[in-house]
Amino acid sequence: MDGSLRTIVLGTGGLGGYFGGLMARSGQEVGFVARGEHLRALREHGLRVRSVHGDFELPIRVSERAADLGPADLVLFCVKSFDTEVAAEALRPVVQPGTAVLSLQNGVDNEDKIDRLLGPGTAMGGLAQIEATIAEPGVIAQMSQMQRLTFGELDGRRSERAERSLAAFQHGGIDAHLVDDVRQALWQKFAFITAMAGLTTLARQPIGPIMQLPETAALFRSAVEECVAVGRACGVYLPDDTVDDVCGFTANLAPGMKSSMQRDLEKGRPIELEGLNGTVVRLGRERGVPTPTHACIYGCLKLIVADG
Repeated sequence: MDGSLRTIVLGTGGLGGYFGGLMARSGQEVGFVARGEHLRALREHGLRVRSVHGDFELPIRVSERAADLGPADLVLFCVKSFDTEVAAEALRPVVQPGTAVLSLQNGVDNEDKIDRLLGPGTAMGGLAQIEATIAEPGVIAQMSQMQRLTFGELDGRRSERAERSLAAFQHGGIDAHLVDDVRQALWQKFAFITAMAGLTTLARQPIGPIMQLPETAALFRSAVEECVAVGRACGVYLPDDTVDDVCGFTANLAPGMKSSMQRDLEKGRPIELEGLNGTVVRLGRERGVPTPTHACIYGCLKLIVADG
């Protein structure tokens, strides 16, 4: 591919492994960061993807440290929100003037943390609509038709690096979209993911039963309403139909779909509680917006994790 980017995937989990794998399969220069048994399997067997869009396998360049992979034009920043600062620090050797660090994390303040550590304007905002996970070391499972990537500059510019990133994603066969107001897109996803992650994890149920039972469907809508109100109080434009759109979208998801936070709790891993429901509660308190539904979810899950 002419003019392709040197890309590093920081966090070769379901999301990073799938999107980075598509880019590598198309012949682009992609390096992957992983650790533990997953790293060993990737080195020995390559990246193996099992997807509803078609399986593939390929050898990849992978290391435990981003610094081993050389300078990058684009970093797909796919770590959990609670690892943002540590992971950003580890990128210092590979970030150069013009490098785009594209956060594809859950949450609405990861980009600000990245810019504080690596310099203003380093981060781009993005979100992925995908259901994917590490099925076993070295194997990525992508389980639903959704595989959409939305991103953009935080100041709304259609910069050269954003346009080059878009071309690289599309060359890899990714359903990628460059938008002018990525903060709006981030908050729209945040309203969805905080409600879905919080309730699926607390109820230990996939999304289908939650949306089918009137009482839990009402809790879901209440959580979305609270998050939208907080986003507006933070100065983000969210259209009047945002709540209806999020609830309608969620009602049409595959009934067995689980959130990544639910999967993490089931596997005994740390969960992104502070970056999701905890952030809604904190920002609501700072801006005088009541968030009783999220406060309940947050308090109950905090207790469950503490009992762990």
